[in-house]
Amino acid sequence: MKYSCFFILVVAALQSCLLAVNGCPNIVSRSEWGARSPSGSKFMSTPVDYFVVHHTAGASCSDISSCSSVMRGIQNYHMDSNGWWDIGYNFLIGGDGNVYEGRGWDTTGAHAGVAEYNTNSIGVSMMGEFSSSMPTQAALQALDDFVTCAITMGKLVPDVYAVLGHQDVKSTSCPGTLFYLDHVQQMTNYNGPSLEECIQ
Repeated sequence: MKYSCFFILVVAALQSCLLAVNGCPNIVSRSEWGARSPSGSKFMSTPVDYFVVHHTAGASCSDISSCSSVMRGIQNYHMDSNGWWDIGYNFLIGGDGNVYEGRGWDTTGAHAGVAEYNTNSIGVSMMGEFSSSMPTQAALQALDDFVTCAITMGKLVPDVYAVLGHQDVKSTSCPGTLFYLDHVQQMTNYNGPSLEECIQ
């Protein structure tokens, strides 16, 4: 038993080192935030072509405790009210600058509302409502770093990948007007409509 525990600790340490080497922000695992077990899943082949950015349009959070509570609330809503297998997003980002594991890298999400994007994208949602305010600087930095992380982890096609806001693939105000215009559209490899097209 003690050798099994030692092996698990070594694997966890190696994964943490790999994330650090790849420049990934801190990723809070499902077990760490208290996730329920999913009722199902569908494998997603990676690397994918799209990185789709959302906001949750709900409560924001500022530390692991409050963000974990928000995560559990979103998962409960998605599973119990929407009838989904699990929380819809692949990952979420809190105001504390941590990335929270949703469905993870290799599981098809339920975030874009369009099947061809759900099966070929990493859906990342910022916790909070960002129509007229911005995420924290720590959260914005984590978002930018997470794109690099996805590329170096082999989960996002390098060079030709496209960053999109949710509203670029479906009629919605997500990920919030101010955040969308001031940050998402400025991200490297953003491939939605231009600012001029949005204003028209």
